[in-house]
Amino acid sequence: MKRFLLMVMVACLATHGWAAEAPTDPRAESHKPSTITPNEFEGSDTERINRAIEAAGAAGGEVVIPRVNIRGAEQREVWLLDSAILLRSNVTLVLDNCRLKLSDRCRDNFMRSANCGRGITEIQPLRNIHIRGSGHAVLEGADRPRATGDGAKILGTNTYGTDAGVDGESQKGDWRNIGILLAFVEGFSIENIAIHDSHCWAISLERCANGSVRDIEFASGQRRTIDGVRRTILNQDGLDLRMGCHDIAIENVAGSTGDDLVALTAISGKRAAGGESTMVSGTIDRGQGLDDIHHVTLKNIQGYSRGGSHIVRLLNTSGIKMHDILIDGVTDTSPTGISCHAAVKIGDKNTRWGGVTPLGDTSRITIRNVTSRAQHAILIAGSLSDSTISDVVHHGSAPEPLTLESGAEHIRNVTTTNLRTAP
Repeated sequence: MKRFLLMVMVACLATHGWAAEAPTDPRAESHKPSTITPNEFEGSDTERINRAIEAAGAAGGEVVIPRVNIRGAEQREVWLLDSAILLRSNVTLVLDNCRLKLSDRCRDNFMRSANCGRGITEIQPLRNIHIRGSGHAVLEGADRPRATGDGAKILGTNTYGTDAGVDGESQKGDWRNIGILLAFVEGFSIENIAIHDSHCWAISLERCANGSVRDIEFASGQRRTIDGVRRTILNQDGLDLRMGCHDIAIENVAGSTGDDLVALTAISGKRAAGGESTMVSGTIDRGQGLDDIHHVTLKNIQGYSRGGSHIVRLLNTSGIKMHDILIDGVTDTSPTGISCHAAVKIGDKNTRWGGVTPLGDTSRITIRNVTSRAQHAILIAGSLSDSTISDVVHHGSAPEPLTLESGAEHIRNVTTTNLRTAP
């Protein structure tokens, strides 16, 4: 009888969802992703973060950088980086309400994919790298940057840097000035972070695919007061997609930058990987369409360029194609006294970039829902074919919402709908 009652009780508990859980299979437990914090490791802040990432990479887990940085008895609410955080395959880096800041001794990125860097000429692809902010996660530039600007800028002459005139140090900017740098990464995401006072481009993706960038806020202004002196910091783009990027979704980008807010640029050259140009993976076109930029969506871009550049810029040169791009929702938030050159600019007739691209090289571009206070709403300075532009409101100085700077002969099969000016 007792045995029967016990069986009934167990059946009732199971029926109502109250049965005890089955014993955990230790083999299944061993496959659960682990969560690691740099507070578990010794060394400098960068060393501790990188050790946590190495451990998580081996386990396929997650690294959480918390708000409070604990080192022994010391507690701080900042993580000070002397060199770059190195991102590895199959690791999610969570920035949990934390503040990461470049130190004055750092001449390096906030973070970059671990497959690239100085002297690395053969970059091996990485997979599944994710950077996710939780709450208010902020990345800040140094108080006194050692170098700023891109590879064409001279320190102390064009752009600020305490390395200006220092023997043994490069006197030009390069890829180390980029904030977050990913090269040859397949499957990635960057979301919910703010980047303030970047030393060059805040985020740059080189030959990356199948990823997303969303909920990003930039705050840079081309000029900063450093030790009481107003200094110029050039090339402070927000988000740049470079040669070979494809199948990427960009959504909810806001704020102000010194240069272009969002730029898609495929500019070939003769630089090999691992050098000191602004592209760590090199600028040599691999051919066969491998370095085309295509199948990219940009949605809800709200911001402006304090340096008077562009909110969204598309630029491809030297036979590299750009196609199947959707730009849906660009809002110019420029305050009184600041005017961007264009809300959306396509191409460039300047011979510096090789002049106007052949018809067909820039195609299948869809632009819609643009509100502009720039000098030009839509500025076509290169070629454009098989594309549509619709629902544009222009408050700027140009007489029409669409400016054909390169001439109508470089436009083919482009339809426009509901383009209007407003006071």
